[in-house]
Amino acid sequence: MKKLAVITALLLASATMSYAQDCESLVKACEVHLKGKNNNFVSDGQVYTAFLDREKAEFKTTFFGGSTYRIAATAGEDDTYVIFTVTDTKGNLLFTNKNYKNSTYWDFKVPNTIPVIISTELDMDKKVTGCAVMMIGFKR
Repeated sequence: MKKLAVITALLLASATMSYAQDCESLVKACEVHLKGKNNNFVSDGQVYTAFLDREKAEFKTTFFGGSTYRIAATAGEDDTYVIFTVTDTKGNLLFTNKNYKNSTYWDFKVPNTIPVIISTELDMDKKVTGCAVMMIGFKR
């Protein structure tokens, strides 16, 4: 019985380390998308990470008027795994990359300050489970 508990604990620890390593490599890939070719965008300092398994993760933030933002997301080798959607707090759709072949990033010019909810999910036709990383940056 003790052996079974030890084996279970080792398997869980191994899975957790694998998940953390997988997410860490995705953070680096997401940073590349966020910064862009000319290093025009700076991270807001947050890394939004979620392990998704047929569900959505939601993140709340505020976009400040007069700024240009970039949202970047990835979930693995095929950068089009992640669908991200931006809505206002009333649920009105402001943007979804689903309409743009799940683009890995999108730039927004925000005329007025607005609180938003960004939801991320995996494109179930491409990937059903895994770590997803999203980052938000603003133009220098």
